[in-house]
Amino acid sequence: MRAMQKISFRNDILPLKDKLFRLALCITRNREEAEDIVQDTMLRVWNRREEWNVWETVEGFCLTICRNLAIDRSQKMDARHVELTPEVTELPDMAAPDKLMERDERLGLLHRLIAELPEKQRTILQLRDVEGKSYKEIAEILQLTEEVVKVNLFRARQRIKLKYNEIDTYGL
Repeated sequence: MRAMQKISFRNDILPLKDKLFRLALCITRNREEAEDIVQDTMLRVWNRREEWNVWETVEGFCLTICRNLAIDRSQKMDARHVELTPEVTELPDMAAPDKLMERDERLGLLHRLIAELPEKQRTILQLRDVEGKSYKEIAEILQLTEEVVKVNLFRARQRIKLKYNEIDTYGL
């Protein structure tokens, strides 16, 4: 249990900033806004340092604060044109330009389809498939039941698969 363990901002909370950023970016779809949200999250967590030892999980508490801030901010702004996570995959130097272009187009399509998902589905997909969270952890962070998390994840994946195949088969 965490109540007996001393929590350190540097060792336990600061390392979560990348996860917080990815979650905020997933919700707001705006890089600058996501960075501000992470800073605000860290500030709020620091200001509540007296409560650190009563939290069930430090990570879950930080993600919940981040999510709530991101939702509040995304409702106030209209951020629609930023890639989710611009992760670059290493390819051999010998890869043909047409294959590289095809890969980039498919990746762009996937990012676009994910960005078009409803906020709840997009967040659940991010937490499960990118962050590797369990259904229980996601349910706690988003204050949902595990069943609702599973249903929304299934619907998100189905929607992406259906739209992707539709576009891939019939074109844009």
